[in-house]
Parts: sequence; structure tokens; C-alpha cells
Amino acid sequence: MRLTLRETLLAFRRAPLLSALSVMTIAFSLFSLGLFVLVAVNIRDALQQVEERVEIRAYIADGTPVEALAAALGDIGAFPEVARADGISQEEALERARAELGEFRDVFDAAFLPASIEVRLKPGFRDPETVSAVAARIRTYPFVDDVRFGEEWVRKLYNIRNLATAAGIILGVAFAAVAIIIIGATIRMAVLARGREISIMRLVGATDGFIRRPFLLEGLAKGILGGILALALTYFAHSLISRTLVATRFFDDRIIIAGIAFGALIGFLGSAVSVGRHLRRV
Repeated sequence: MRLTLRETLLAFRRAPLLSALSVMTIAFSLFSLGLFVLVAVNIRDALQQVEERVEIRAYIADGTPVEALAAALGDIGAFPEVARADGISQEEALERARAELGEFRDVFDAAFLPASIEVRLKPGFRDPETVSAVAARIRTYPFVDDVRFGEEWVRKLYNIRNLATAAGIILGVAFAAVAIIIIGATIRMAVLARGREISIMRLVGATDGFIRRPFLLEGLAKGILGGILALALTYFAHSLISRTLVATRFFDDRIIIAGIAFGALIGFLGSAVSVGRHLRRV
């Protein structure tokens, strides 16, 4: 193992320009993928924030007993899809309308809004079918005059989310494939540049495993360095966008670790494939 590490360090010292080129290629390939992932993460967050506003509002008939309304609130709050069910009195509804629509304050002075039940749904239960099913159950209460949840708006939001998810997966795979091809070609150049060294090692009796190990470790190190550099570039782009255009969220620790691991994996596999091909030709 010590010999393998020494050979890896010597490879960096013998060809520093080629090693730097390999690291930079990995970094910029992963940087383009990282920018896409950064955009996808922030689009997902924006859609989740909009989804949190999905709610069902049931309007209550005048004269409904307080006991019946309280029992209904308990029942609806116990639905597996429901996160919270709140009762809104006529007075509270009026105050909300005055606060949210201040320019129409005089209109609400003489008017009144009906009492209602405001239902918030749990994450994962905000698709159109689930929202419609919950609304249908709420309609079965005899004192419910009407139920509204913006059905058309919910369906459009759900379709946008599905479209964004599908586009993200397709483009993400395409970016990853391009990055793998570019990185693989770069590592192959590095291996071919040391083809004579590999041939000599074979002539003096070195096993394939002994020859492979320094190249695999070198590819792994280049992948890690490229992944770290790509994350630094992505963070710089994130900071620039946040300062000049719009506030964005950077990757969490899980995505950061996955990015570095992906770079290491690409470097390792690229070296393994390139060395394997060369060894079969020698």
C-alpha cells in the first residue's frame, strides 16, 4: 500500500500539467452538473412553498351549533391526510378580509362573511385526487354549505411539479452522462501518456493488480479534488446569484457528500476502464 501511495504521488509530480488538466476537467464537468442541481433544488423548494398554501375551506351554515362544529373539527383533524383543521368564526373572517384587502375595507364594514373550517393537508397528500377526496368527505357534513379548494389551481400546480420532476431527471441524467464521457476521455489520455511505463512494468513481471492500483488511486484522488473544486465553484455561483439576482439555497450536507463521492466514483471508474483497456492491448 505504501508503494502504491508513493507511485501515485510520483505520477502527480511527473506530469503536474496533465494531472491539473484532469482535475480541472472533472471540476468543470461536475460544476455544470452542480449548477443544474442547484437550480433544480431551488425550483423544488419554491414549488414546495407554493404547495404548502394548498388548503380546503368549508363554509358553515348560519345557526350551526358550536358543539356540532367542534365535533366536526375533531373528526376532520383526525383524517390521515389532514395536518390541521381550524375553525374560523364570522368575526375572524371579517377581520382577515379587512387586513388582507385593506383597499376594500369600507365594503366589509357593513357586510359579513360566513364561518368556515380551514383545512391544511400533510405533505404528500396535496395532489388533486387526494384534495378532492378530502373535500368530498367534508361535504357530507349536513351543516356545510360549500367547500372550496381551488381545484383548477391545484391541478395546474400538480402538473407543473410533475413536469419539473420529469425534466429534472432527464436533464440530470444527460448532464451526468456528458460529464462521465468527458472525464473518462481525460483520464484515458493520462493513462495513454504513461503507456510506455505500463509496458515496461509488464515486461519486468508486474501483475495487472500491481499496475492498476496506482492508477485507480490516482483517479480516485483526481475525482475527489475535482469534486471539491466543483463544489467551490458552485458555491461561488450561488453567492453571486444570491447577491445580484434572487436569494437561493445552497446544497445540504447530504448533497455535498454525494457530489464529492460522485467525483471520486467517476475518477475511479474512469481509471479502471482506461487501464483495463490498455492492459489488454499490451
